[in-house]
Amino acid sequence: MSPELEALVARLVDERVHTRLQHVESALAALKAAPPTCTACPEDRASLVVFSGEMDTLFAALTIGVGAASMGMQVSMFFTFWGLTALRKSKSYAGKSTAQKMVAMMLPDGPAHVPTSRMNMGGLGPPFFKYLMKQRNVESVPDMVALAQELGVKIVACEMSMGVMGVTREELLDGIDYGGVAVFLDDASRSKISLFV
Repeated sequence: MSPELEALVARLVDERVHTRLQHVESALAALKAAPPTCTACPEDRASLVVFSGEMDTLFAALTIGVGAASMGMQVSMFFTFWGLTALRKSKSYAGKSTAQKMVAMMLPDGPAHVPTSRMNMGGLGPPFFKYLMKQRNVESVPDMVALAQELGVKIVACEMSMGVMGVTREELLDGIDYGGVAVFLDDASRSKISLFV
């Protein structure tokens, strides 16, 4: 191949490579500048199922919920079965069946009266841990529930569990939501964090 032809081929190759590189760099810059278009990406949300009704598990769930809310996340807490105890403000027997009255009698009066999951020590565990928490300036479970409401945490009482256990809306805190599993699943499907406590 003649030197002139070699020079011509080299020049044409350089031009084409340079043009292609410009297109690639332009496309990369456009991708970097565009906002993400992921429709299935989770939102900055946390969803918790609160099933347990003991002081320590309720405290852990509420600490996570309050912590996430204070970090700017949208938080939904779905209270079901024993977890409903955290939302009780009173106990009532009116209009309940015998079985529902028995359940009401066995359930704690509210979050200030829940047992501990371990070291309950015949009922001495809760006052002991409340003392330790007070010594360390740690909020109580009722205070954490109030703080969660203050921070805008969406608190949902499970209507199915309420029906099974005979818990009425009048017995639960004001300003909470009511719903079934579909409410939780809708929130959880859009959440970065989903927990069962």
